[in-house]
Amino acid sequence: MLIESFQNDKIKNITKLLTDNRFRKKSKIFVVEGQQENERAQKFDFEPVEFYICEKIFKGETPLGKVFYVSEKVYEKIAYRGTSEGIIGIYKAKEADLSSFKPNKDATVIIVEGIEKPGNLGAILRSCEAFGIDALIITDAKADFYNPNVIRSSVGCLFGMKVFQAGNEETLDFLKKNQFGIYTTIMDKDSEDLYKRDLTQKSAILFGTEHSGLSDFWIGKGENTLIPMAGSIDSLNLSNAVAITCYESLRQKKE
Repeated sequence: MLIESFQNDKIKNITKLLTDNRFRKKSKIFVVEGQQENERAQKFDFEPVEFYICEKIFKGETPLGKVFYVSEKVYEKIAYRGTSEGIIGIYKAKEADLSSFKPNKDATVIIVEGIEKPGNLGAILRSCEAFGIDALIITDAKADFYNPNVIRSSVGCLFGMKVFQAGNEETLDFLKKNQFGIYTTIMDKDSEDLYKRDLTQKSAILFGTEHSGLSDFWIGKGENTLIPMAGSIDSLNLSNAVAITCYESLRQKKE
């Protein structure tokens, strides 16, 4: 069966999953576009519901499971990236509780408070995965993990990362219970350079929003730590700051 109508109920459902965060959360399913992203979702045991393939575009091996074929025009409508690769998958969302995370003795976690931009979250996930960060914890989350732009900008790295949402209190309790060194990125005269911190031990590095930084909740809860800079500006894009920190953690552990 070839779906050629924009009015098809399944196509309407996909469109809503792409554009409506509340509908996506209520449905507990989400959209994955692109061959590499779908392969990663399945590699890390995300359960597929169904696939939509445009045969004129798709060059890969047809996945196992329920498959629907769509015309080029329909695919262009439901594809977040236009005509990219010709495959879209629908998957069941996973919900992970922070208490289920059992960190190793040298675990490094990144904690980001109040992140809003899906593109930033995707870039942060990519850096965390690339540099071997053990988990990403989002507190006071305003961006949806399963937003299509998060998946796209992370190139599917979301699927292979341990990612948790939790409140500030719950997160702090978890860090104390598991004896993490807590490093807060708060500008202060007593702040220490990131490179002087021992990240070979169990470490949690916390970042706030680009607009206002970490909230008052975290003041006094950790050791203030900053990335040393030589230029005239005093801050970096959030995802860049996280990337530098992730790399420094890996560098110290390799040495």
